Amino acid sequence: MTDKAPSADKPSEALIKDIKLLLQSGDFTKAESQLLDLAASGPDHEEVLYMLAVSQRYLKKHPLALQTLDTLKRLIPDHSRAYQETGHVYRAMNNPNAALNAYSRAVQINPALEASFKAQIEILSATGRAAVTGQLKQQLQTLQALPKPLIAVTDLLSQGKLVKAEQLCKAFMQKVPRHIEGMRLLADIGSRLGVLEDAEFLLESAIEFSPENIQVRIDYIQVLRKRQKNESALAQAKILLAKDPKNPQFQSVFAVESMQSGDYDTALETFDSILATLPEDPVTLTSRGHALKTRGKTDEAIDSYRRAIKKYPAHGEAYYSLANLKLFSFSEAELDAMQLQEENLGISHMSRVYLNFALGKAYEDKGLFEKSFEHYERGNAFKKAQSRYKSSELTDEFHAQAEVFNDAFLAAHADTGHDAPDPIFIVGLPRSGSTLLEQILASHSQVDGTMELPNMLALAQKLRRGERMSATNHYPAVLKTLESDKFAEFGKTFIKETRIHRSTAPFFIDKMPNNFRHIGLINLMLPNAKIIDARRHPMGCCFSGFKQLFAEGQEFTYGLEEVGTYYKDYVELMDHWDKVLPGKVLRVQYEEVVADLDTQVRRLLDYCGLDFEESCISFYENERSVRTPSSEQVRQPIYQSGVEQWKNFEANLDPLKKALGPVLDRYPV
Repeated sequence: MTDKAPSADKPSEALIKDIKLLLQSGDFTKAESQLLDLAASGPDHEEVLYMLAVSQRYLKKHPLALQTLDTLKRLIPDHSRAYQETGHVYRAMNNPNAALNAYSRAVQINPALEASFKAQIEILSATGRAAVTGQLKQQLQTLQALPKPLIAVTDLLSQGKLVKAEQLCKAFMQKVPRHIEGMRLLADIGSRLGVLEDAEFLLESAIEFSPENIQVRIDYIQVLRKRQKNESALAQAKILLAKDPKNPQFQSVFAVESMQSGDYDTALETFDSILATLPEDPVTLTSRGHALKTRGKTDEAIDSYRRAIKKYPAHGEAYYSLANLKLFSFSEAELDAMQLQEENLGISHMSRVYLNFALGKAYEDKGLFEKSFEHYERGNAFKKAQSRYKSSELTDEFHAQAEVFNDAFLAAHADTGHDAPDPIFIVGLPRSGSTLLEQILASHSQVDGTMELPNMLALAQKLRRGERMSATNHYPAVLKTLESDKFAEFGKTFIKETRIHRSTAPFFIDKMPNNFRHIGLINLMLPNAKIIDARRHPMGCCFSGFKQLFAEGQEFTYGLEEVGTYYKDYVELMDHWDKVLPGKVLRVQYEEVVADLDTQVRRLLDYCGLDFEESCISFYENERSVRTPSSEQVRQPIYQSGVEQWKNFEANLDPLKKALGPVLDRYPV
């Protein structure tokens, strides 16, 4: 759930208040009548549906209450109080096992639901299972010990109401600045908002105050990973593991950080050690599959994902991981199983997202394009419902880049920056062929392939955050206030921080596609860096992005209109860079690479100042680890079948064409 904009169809606050008073006074019949009228008069509204279910429960209309709650869960799959209310209904129907499942799901989503913890303990005790209530009692005690403002913050976080949660948490921390859980929650909010530097500082401080707090250290490791501080994250994971080397949770954290640091042998050994203690654990099997996939051990990865599904049939991530192998095809039995699970209201929101993207891929492989599109669209709609993304805000930032980086500003800073020639930036949109270009260049003896490094985005975010309280001086405008030597400092820091990802080659690749937004800044801080713009036909590129479920950072792909607008804005900004920085960026068209690999490889190498090496032509033989969705595709020779796949869905893509506008007719450019 996310903070939602007010809707014209939303019942008035006064009416909602009146109905709440009816419920509080026990007039459930009148409340139900008014709520039914509201439900029938317009689109589904979460508060109306929730109160309707409550009134129906009190009126002992239990089947109707469950129907109402099912409608609410379809509208908002991770509505914690819908699951809590489901538990209340099943409990009233004398179905303790169904009630337990509902309450358990409720606290998984929202650990601030005291009533669900208490209900589970009561049911287990009443059914002779009091011995298994220890962990629940501990969780309840921890919750009850929290100050009320922090319970409210936890509740808001579970609903995705990040702004309200941040305001409330900051107000509390001003009064109690060293409250460990307050610091942890504020860091969690910062992490979700992308303010990773602040989150890191808060968690680092919290560990100093409370070094034995396990959850704080785990959160700290996760933030360090997000900031690509893999060495530090691994060191923290080792500290955690040393506390209890046989603890499966600690082993799992260590394995993941080993994998992130490129030590896949240690990661796989540790995953196998966990599985010796917890045979067929689905989460571990899925993580193990990711490690095997990255190493190019596709068959073993498939086996690991399938074992996870066998153990937990609702494990959507494992199904999507199979689909994300790209060259994998589901069996009929697997397709039927996915369809069955997608219709299961009891699965988590993210599992439903994963399943829809996987079903989209499965039906596409079978040539059932309408059905395939239905699931791609459904999966994106679920993700979009959780997103705070607004196309207009990013469009404004792109325009601001063009305004700041004019001829006069660039001329004034012509001699700034760090002179290191090491980086080769590959920019553009995701699914534009950038991984292919990376694999080609990384097959050269003088070039290290790394990953999509977040350093430039983190710098931009830091500059943006630093001017948060200013009404006028936001990034990139803040750059106009900096002394020229600051840009050289930025360049030196970038080279230093990215060293961990490199081997011994003199050059390395940063393949973060979103860096095209910051080409002006890159030019100021690293004037000798190479920049390659990976470009693909707008329909092929945009629809491929729409079909891909990205881990994070590509929220513009959740809608056809949004991804089309983003592509259009990208082209316009690249036009600007071409104008003010002529010859700086090499543009490479994906279709031209596919059509004439040799010519385009030589063109790439010439631009980078590298001698021709045959290994760049046979890039698919490179056994380096590849962490992007195209990992399996770039281990195959060039093929043309994917160039025009979007045409199978053309009947559904009018919103995309409209958003692209004249840019659609310009390609290639």
